Amino acid sequence: MAFKLILTACVFALARAQSVPSLVVPETGVSAFPFDLSQVSLSNSRWEDNQNRTLNYLKFVDVERLLYNFRATHKLSTKGAKANGGWDAPNFPFRSHAQGHYLTGWAHCYAVLRDPTCRDRATYFVAELAKCQANNAAAGFGAGYLSGFPESEFAALEAGKLSNGNVPYYALHKTMAGLLDVWRIMGDNKAKEVLLALAGWVDGRTAKLSSSDMQRMLGTEFGGMNDVLANVYQLTGDKRWLVLAQRFDHTAVFDPLASNQDRLNGLHANTQVPKWIGAAREYKATGNKRYLDIARNAWSMTVNAHTYAIGGNSQAEHFRPPNAISQYLKTDTAEQCNTYNMLKLTRDLWAVDPDRTEYFDFYERALLNHLLGAQNPADNHGHITYFTPLNPGGRRGVGPAWGGGTWSTDYDSFWCCQGTALETNTKLMDSIYWHKDSTLYVNLFISSVLNWTQRNVTIAQSTTYPVSGTTSLRVTGNGEFTMRIRIPAWTTGASISVNGQKVSIEVKPGSYATLQRAWKSGDTVTIQLPMTLKTVAANDDPSVAAVAYGPVILSGNYGSTSLSSTPTLALDSIRRSGNGGLAFTATAAGKSVNLGPFYEAHGFNYNVYWKVSGRLPAVI
Repeated sequence: MAFKLILTACVFALARAQSVPSLVVPETGVSAFPFDLSQVSLSNSRWEDNQNRTLNYLKFVDVERLLYNFRATHKLSTKGAKANGGWDAPNFPFRSHAQGHYLTGWAHCYAVLRDPTCRDRATYFVAELAKCQANNAAAGFGAGYLSGFPESEFAALEAGKLSNGNVPYYALHKTMAGLLDVWRIMGDNKAKEVLLALAGWVDGRTAKLSSSDMQRMLGTEFGGMNDVLANVYQLTGDKRWLVLAQRFDHTAVFDPLASNQDRLNGLHANTQVPKWIGAAREYKATGNKRYLDIARNAWSMTVNAHTYAIGGNSQAEHFRPPNAISQYLKTDTAEQCNTYNMLKLTRDLWAVDPDRTEYFDFYERALLNHLLGAQNPADNHGHITYFTPLNPGGRRGVGPAWGGGTWSTDYDSFWCCQGTALETNTKLMDSIYWHKDSTLYVNLFISSVLNWTQRNVTIAQSTTYPVSGTTSLRVTGNGEFTMRIRIPAWTTGASISVNGQKVSIEVKPGSYATLQRAWKSGDTVTIQLPMTLKTVAANDDPSVAAVAYGPVILSGNYGSTSLSSTPTLALDSIRRSGNGGLAFTATAAGKSVNLGPFYEAHGFNYNVYWKVSGRLPAVI
């Protein structure tokens, strides 16, 4: 393949990789910190399977095809590459939006596995983008411009004359975010150069607009421009980028949120969440509490009034009225991008207030019940669904075009959700463990190994969770530190043992259990989180509910049978199949139905929300 030959000739790119940059402007208000991706690895599990399928695709996809639109737009040879289809076709309005996600995915892959193929793909792609940017004069573009569509699209946006459905700053944000990750995760200084030149182009363009014209322009989706630019400010210390980031503060959205007013109804959901992530980042960059209020209020509104039992939100990409859940159980619910972004926002908010376990209770619910199952386990390239249908008799992987749950493809999709899924499934370990000084937080129960190099300690977590409620943490190395373990709000009767002996510490649901001791190599912590059945009622109709076992949303397996209406589930009929695990049987509409984890509902029609009757059994 031509790409491999080019890589052989481009060994120089590897010399560019330097040490990763540190923040010049420290984060304000942050009380806990994630570990580097390189410090945590997944062990044998469904999580690792998802990761590996995505890595297969990232190492397979033709880089020259991904460069096609950039090269064609910037008047360079496309080197005989084939054009992509779907949302990256040469005639698609915001073509080239997806490539930034690929850059981030490759950067994650390199950070987690030190995989040379991913490293080389990232550095090569950045170098080729730099060539596109360097040809702007010949292409008739301003210095620093970089995109897969011409600069004239921004003139049309500013004039209010876009008529083709383009969202140019949305696409630009994805490219900038990918460049940022290759710089900050891999230390690639060419990515920094390209990113700062592009940011300079954005500054020059937007500085010419009046405040009212800028605000009007922000009515068109622009991704997380405030987020990426505030990040650049913190990494460089140049206040030019903070001023530019704040230029993208969308008053019409931020003002109601600052006053804790829910005006989300009718808004395009994934247009909003990246702005809130930007608000959280701007708080960390400035200490301005108004930004924190905006982010917190938005999170609370979305999670409490606009979110389905599986942790996803939105229907047909839009927020609906507060608490309107049962009315919107459709084929086009729970856009995957929204959940990806809500998890980013959740991490940001928890880091500011790490005593609030409700943040990671939500994080677990959405990651486990929505994002894990949104990938096709039968596909070696880890293709995904755009929406996760919640209609009666829904099914992943079928439906018209990108709606209704059809699977993505190698070269003919390039949806927004396909891009974010590349990121999600290459950073599944990024929120399991956190730290602050001598305190270790355990927020997720996933088989994994933490290399806590700062304290010369390794923590190996072994678990089949959520199939069982038991997880163990084995310490290798010696030292005194505190372990804080999340006790989810859904459990009762939790217990913690050290080396087989139950310890007398508080294990209140919805709090952190705190273990402080001088650890010795071989010490093992065993956590028991008993699981029970519960219903998760629709906010607007308590007679309509999903059923959960511990953190797991259960769904009914209807095979190839279609459902024309919501079946009535007799709650008192639910029984466990066998002696353990997550297999259950129940009676719905007078017929027996098998229940199992929704994240495993693949290859058949399913049902998640039921009309419910009776009470859950005390013993199953």
